[in-house]
Amino acid sequence: MRRFIFPLIFIVSVVVSYVIWDNSPEYLKQGGPLLVLGLVLLFLVTTFAIERAVVLARAGGRGGLSVFMRNIKSTVQEGQMEKALEACKKQGGCLGNVIGAGLGRYHMGQGSGATDKEVLEDTKRTIEEATALESPILERNLSALSTIASIATMLGLLGTTIGMIRAFKAMGQAGAPDAVQLAVGISEALVNTALGLLTGIIGIVLYNYYAARVDNFMSAIEETSFEVIDLLRQTKES
Repeated sequence: MRRFIFPLIFIVSVVVSYVIWDNSPEYLKQGGPLLVLGLVLLFLVTTFAIERAVVLARAGGRGGLSVFMRNIKSTVQEGQMEKALEACKKQGGCLGNVIGAGLGRYHMGQGSGATDKEVLEDTKRTIEEATALESPILERNLSALSTIASIATMLGLLGTTIGMIRAFKAMGQAGAPDAVQLAVGISEALVNTALGLLTGIIGIVLYNYYAARVDNFMSAIEETSFEVIDLLRQTKES
């Protein structure tokens, strides 16, 4: 079902963009057909931004990450494995999923007859696998934001070029310049430039913001995973 979502969003964006362009004031309408494509890119940036905001909000789970990290470390250090697993389930975010997978594997390994070293290695491997599964979810569509921002900027410059060609063509006519064509060319250039730059700025800002949030998530996962494994190793040795 998901593979049909993006084409559907794209088609809806095209239709809505055309309606907006068709009902725009004349000075905006003079931006030409490229303005429709520029509006489509703006809608796509907005759509991906909302989707990333929802996904990353869910990835954060319930409660603050720092509070969860402190709680999970203290419960593991005290040997309260059942309480730690329950805390991971309640947190429900990417960090809780990764740590919960590792602690669940450790808890199962305790009664399997394996050596302490084997159990810790299996736990570490499980955490790494869980991290590899969570990472694509966090990073999904970030490249789309960056790509759309670049395309929107280039599209704005293309509109500028086409508009200026039309303006110079009007100025180059014999006799008095065609004032109407000159105004249309300048309007097309400026409107497309403004829309392209606006979409590009929004896309770049959102990409950097979400990329920073993903980096924070991954850092929290790596830090907490390392400390949990170390605490489990210390518990076995004591």
